[in-house]
Amino acid sequence: MKYFTLRDEDRRLDSITRADLRGSFVELSDGNTHYELIGPENGPVAVLVGGMTIPLFYWDAFASHLHQRGFRTLAYSTYGRGYSDRPDTRYDEELFVRQLGEITEALGVGEGVHLVGTSMGALIAAGYLDRRASTVATLSLVGPAGLSNTTAGQQKLLRGDALATFVAKRFGRRILLGHLGRNVADPALAVQLTEMIAHCYRFEGSMYAFFSTLRNVPLSGRDQVYRRAASRGIPTLLVWGALDEVTPISGLAGARELLHPERCHVIERCGHMAPYERPQEVADLLAAFAGEHMASDGRQS
Repeated sequence: MKYFTLRDEDRRLDSITRADLRGSFVELSDGNTHYELIGPENGPVAVLVGGMTIPLFYWDAFASHLHQRGFRTLAYSTYGRGYSDRPDTRYDEELFVRQLGEITEALGVGEGVHLVGTSMGALIAAGYLDRRASTVATLSLVGPAGLSNTTAGQQKLLRGDALATFVAKRFGRRILLGHLGRNVADPALAVQLTEMIAHCYRFEGSMYAFFSTLRNVPLSGRDQVYRRAASRGIPTLLVWGALDEVTPISGLAGARELLHPERCHVIERCGHMAPYERPQEVADLLAAFAGEHMASDGRQS
């Protein structure tokens, strides 16, 4: 699929627009990445890896609760999301795993981290373990993608370049907004989420990045990825929303069998985006779990 922009993508990410945006930027091998590394200076670091559509500010409330519990957080936007660059490239797991590895190395937070991945971010986090498992203290996955077949037909349909480009240009925004409407159980939060993400899709190349990801990151049949993650022996926490419509909770039993998590929590009356919908509850879970794997002086046990 060739790189394209849409007429309603009326903003461009460059040094001028970045100067007025919140957060910081670091230039990596595939482009500039938007990030925020904040919280107690010497606290244990939680690295927050987002899903298919979300910018780093998705994590704001969750990160704030972690800061209150003594954690430092690194939140960033994957390429094509938020205020990170939209490079003219193939948006696949290799790209996203490389970005995660490079940003943790560039910012010097690559040792003893508490890695948190939600939805597609769980696949990125699992890929990161293939390369840097020794740097990860705990792994927390929320509604992990790849364990159902709900998107298999859609991805097969988009394999052809011409059709994928046509669908993206003609129906892309409708598909995106329809997807966002299924992510959270609370209608008020759904409105806020849509506003947050739609704003970022005004930047050139956003819809291309979204559809390139849909084409090139398999979101079904990924059992082997999670088996490999489990084989690393990293203490794992699994969290799922009981009302998740994107990665249905019917996949929970299979996920437990693949990942062998030390802790598993189902959050009632919660949809796909638990860190966004229930930030305090998920922060409590992560802080308690991470605390079990740290010595009394704050170092990893």
